[in-house]
Amino acid sequence: MYSLKTLLHNAGCQLRQGNLDIQIDKICFDSRQVVPNTLFVAIAGLHTDGHQYIKTAIEKGATAIIAQHFVEDLPTGITYLTCENSAKALGLLASNWYGHPSQKMKVVGVTGTNGKTTVTTLLFKLFRKLGYSVGLISTVQNQINDKIIPTQYTTPDALTLQGLLAEMAQQGCTHVFMEVSSHAMVLERCAGLVFTGAVFTNITHDHLDFHGTFDNYIKAKKKFFDELTPQAFALVNVDDKRGQVMLQNCVAKTQRTFALKNMADYKGKMLENTLQGLLLEINQQEVWFRLIGDFNAYNLMTAYGVALLLGEKESDILTELSGITGAEGRFDQIRATNGVTAVVDYAHTPDALKNVLMTIEQLASDGQNIITVIGCGGDRDKTKRPIMARIACEFSHVVVLTSDNPRTESPTQILDDMFGGLGILERKKAQRIENRRQAIEYACSIAQPNDIVLVAGKGHETYQEIDGVRHPFDDKEVLKAYLP
Repeated sequence: MYSLKTLLHNAGCQLRQGNLDIQIDKICFDSRQVVPNTLFVAIAGLHTDGHQYIKTAIEKGATAIIAQHFVEDLPTGITYLTCENSAKALGLLASNWYGHPSQKMKVVGVTGTNGKTTVTTLLFKLFRKLGYSVGLISTVQNQINDKIIPTQYTTPDALTLQGLLAEMAQQGCTHVFMEVSSHAMVLERCAGLVFTGAVFTNITHDHLDFHGTFDNYIKAKKKFFDELTPQAFALVNVDDKRGQVMLQNCVAKTQRTFALKNMADYKGKMLENTLQGLLLEINQQEVWFRLIGDFNAYNLMTAYGVALLLGEKESDILTELSGITGAEGRFDQIRATNGVTAVVDYAHTPDALKNVLMTIEQLASDGQNIITVIGCGGDRDKTKRPIMARIACEFSHVVVLTSDNPRTESPTQILDDMFGGLGILERKKAQRIENRRQAIEYACSIAQPNDIVLVAGKGHETYQEIDGVRHPFDDKEVLKAYLP
């Protein structure tokens, strides 16, 4: 518990009514969680506006309210404050509440369209091997050393995030590696965090349903770098032309670049790429890694650069990194007894799908067919649906269009959107099987010995979300059931 006056330090709130010398036992932004002596923060969220629930929160015992505008006819005895951005204020309040945990550890945030999960996972595993106590905040799961904490969002809400960081600090973590989504930056989920370093992997078509334009999407990523402190480091991929954009007006004292194609501070070169791993030349040293594909070469270069910037020895980094596997659901392979190779990958953006399929195409030998099962999520960016269908047809011999978390949308309409982007020749390659299980079964049934089956879009997920309900579904388990 804290006094309200203490909690408000640097939160940018103005008192409109009441007394600051009151005890606060809880902070929340969901009126359903309010108990007596709660500070309720009204946030205009994605789906509902918390300002509509201010009076409900008061009826349930909230004694202090923070909002972006004043509400008339409030009961006496209620302390009411206003601020410019209540979502940002929540982050600052949460940091105060939990004792500024990000300042007690080295917290590195990774942003970009693709690669965030693999990079943070590689760094988590690497620093565990180097002997540190480490925290991970990712799309797949949150983790404190060996303790796994399930997650629903790439970047949790500000209260959950600060609480998780506080637990990591209490458990003795020295390093935390976390994904920073563009949604999180716009929604101020990272407000109140002090980052040791920020990393940019790449940016391609995604999330335009939320950001509206690609320019807004870029600005959301850049906001992460704009808010760094002078003591932080910034590491960017300069093979992506927006890498240098991230560094514009960035005050981070240490700014470094990595690349496979262009000149950079940390330079890599692909020497060999096989289904067993890849050989990279990194700063003129040849190292074999267990990951596969050009996109993973970038992920490895990113992890290498971060570790150097955190003060680790190059020889130790490369030795340990060479034996590490990537994140679950990222180019996971299943080998059937008849020689068919199935690949499960989270690729759910045009660029990610293209990267995975190009890698498979490079690894495939003459006579090996590529069969791709792909869908697009409902209630998400519709403009990428025809693009992803075309990419799948470009690099595959057979494409099975199917459901992928339709959520509240009609699966048939989603498939119509995908199929509508195909030309006459592309349509000859494509099948429409709405039921995902049946789609995977069909792909397995037509696969000949040594063919490659890619099931893309869900990766690590173990559910299929339909009409707001999550039904158990695991691509890997379904593949194992239908492959010999």
